Amino acid sequence: MADTSFPPNLLPDEASPEWMNKGDNAWQLTAATLVGLQTVPGLIILYGGAVKKKWAVNSAFMAFYAFACVLICWVGWGYRMSFGTKLVPFWGRANVALDQVYLLDPAFIGKFPQATMVFFQFVFAAITVVLIAGALLGRMNFYAWMLFVPLWLTFSYTFVAFSIWCPSGFLAKAGIIDYSGGYVIHLSSGVAGFTAAYWVGPRLTKDRERFPPNNILLMMAGAGLLWMGWTGFNGGDPYVVSVDASLAVLNTHVCTATSLLTWLILDIAVFGKASIIGAVQGMITGLVCITPAAGVVQGWAAIIMGIFSGSIPWFTMMVVHKKSELLQKVDDTMAVLHTHAIAGSLGGILTGLFASPKLNRLFYGYGVDVDSTYVGLFYGLHMGEVSKGFRQIGIQLLGIVFVLVFNVIATSLICLVVQLIVPLRMSDEDMEIGDEAAHGEEAYAIWGQGDKLENSRYGSSVYGDVELPMPKPRGAGQVEMT
Repeated sequence: MADTSFPPNLLPDEASPEWMNKGDNAWQLTAATLVGLQTVPGLIILYGGAVKKKWAVNSAFMAFYAFACVLICWVGWGYRMSFGTKLVPFWGRANVALDQVYLLDPAFIGKFPQATMVFFQFVFAAITVVLIAGALLGRMNFYAWMLFVPLWLTFSYTFVAFSIWCPSGFLAKAGIIDYSGGYVIHLSSGVAGFTAAYWVGPRLTKDRERFPPNNILLMMAGAGLLWMGWTGFNGGDPYVVSVDASLAVLNTHVCTATSLLTWLILDIAVFGKASIIGAVQGMITGLVCITPAAGVVQGWAAIIMGIFSGSIPWFTMMVVHKKSELLQKVDDTMAVLHTHAIAGSLGGILTGLFASPKLNRLFYGYGVDVDSTYVGLFYGLHMGEVSKGFRQIGIQLLGIVFVLVFNVIATSLICLVVQLIVPLRMSDEDMEIGDEAAHGEEAYAIWGQGDKLENSRYGSSVYGDVELPMPKPRGAGQVEMT
């Protein structure tokens, strides 16, 4: 006899097995798509608008290529190395994630299939690599980037993701709190980007001295997609449609708005002008800072975190960086060291202070012993369990040290290997030209009226010079196409 306790559309069948929750699966796929949109087209148009006109195509293309490359590597071996069978305490065993038997089985956590989890985790891996590109814009050899992406994903990202996010990872077992990637994504990309920038070398001196955005409105559109996409970034990480997911989303936007306003106030107070570029930086640091804490802190803590994320990275970027000869030697184009590494570390430390045991129980599940792990220092003091609070802070700091040291070493080795094959940096001649030299294309060649270098060897792309129809005047307000 058929089970009449559920409507027909909710009854389990071969396509919707009993273990799967349709609502959770739908939200997880939606959240993954929102995160994917942060990169394609979010960071593509943010990078494309934030750089000099001559670098718009190259900067956007670095993100576009990385997104595609990471996906193939991810299903080929990356996912199982990050979330599969343990090989060593910080790395999983390589294997493909393409077989239907594997993909249609339940994921390692959550009530949805493995295929959903593979896609969800892919968009996080992809955006991590694209964030690294932000430090390298305006001079990295595109062919070196093509080699760097799969190597870094394989020999850096998978190590950190397994250690912190996989239940078998050594930091996950120790009780580190990284709700949605403050360590795995932002600290990793910030450190790796800064390290790679050291090995690649700087932009041309005139580009370092003056590198104005070619389209601020386009940059803002990309920033907007980045901000709104964070609803899926943090809202998808409970792996269930729950009250904790709702809290994570609200905390994300509260912290981000607070950070943006804090950065804006500092810009006005110190420089006398409100800068939209500064506001975007404040937005990013707020998003990054709340990421490791989104669903495990209360709303008042999100406000405090926003104040810190809008002020401390501002200080390191505007004051410390300008006074440090060491920092100025490294050409970090989009300041990922400050917006991602410092903001991510700050978020991890503040998570260790403000993490609520109750909210951690909602996130990690009722099977977790929150009496001994996941206790923020302030709650430990309040509960009379000071040692537990300090233990959590210690684990958070250990995570920062691990990610920092590992990424410096791994990224350096990868850059050294790549430069044995192709130069990491474009030639000075090509950097004078930019997109035309790298790709034979330019960003704003509308109706053939772009700044084409007619007399140079870079005057056309490999697809040839296509004659576009030119408008002929017909009368007031009318054109005729030929």
